[in-house]
Amino acid sequence: MDLAIKDSPLPKFIAIEGPIGVGKTTLAHKLAKSFNYDVFLEQPSENPFLGKFYMNQNQSALPTQLFFLFQRIQQIEDLKQQSLFEPVRVADFLIEKDRLFAEVTLSPEELELYDKVYDHLTFDSPTPDLVIYLQAPVEILLDRINKRGNPEERFLTSEYLERINEAYSKFFRLR
Repeated sequence: MDLAIKDSPLPKFIAIEGPIGVGKTTLAHKLAKSFNYDVFLEQPSENPFLGKFYMNQNQSALPTQLFFLFQRIQQIEDLKQQSLFEPVRVADFLIEKDRLFAEVTLSPEELELYDKVYDHLTFDSPTPDLVIYLQAPVEILLDRINKRGNPEERFLTSEYLERINEAYSKFFRLR
């Protein structure tokens, strides 16, 4: 194993993915600290629609998803700028995550509109050299979400997390 690592180039862009509460940000921080990587993190607290969405998933789904998409596109632009200097970067998201969540949360009509925006904005997104997919049962996700005490997340249901888990499983099975 050591020989394989020594002979292989380090990935320049690592993405960590998985459902809410699985530990993406924790792992990203640990990798960044251990290996002196640049870190790019999701910023859900900046999304002004997220609280309303968690309270009622039929309300504010489209603006919630569009906000996250625009936010991640900006982060990807920052990633592309930093790649000029060739640092190793680790992110706690894939841009494809946005489409995955949109598929779970949006109506068919909203998804059609979302897809037009998504396709236009993501056509030249960088591809990670390494993707780390984290999984956990819904009970563990709920426990971790409750422990971190984010007031907006208290409305997350096990049914919603199960749908997200299923969407991730399907997404990574098809890759």
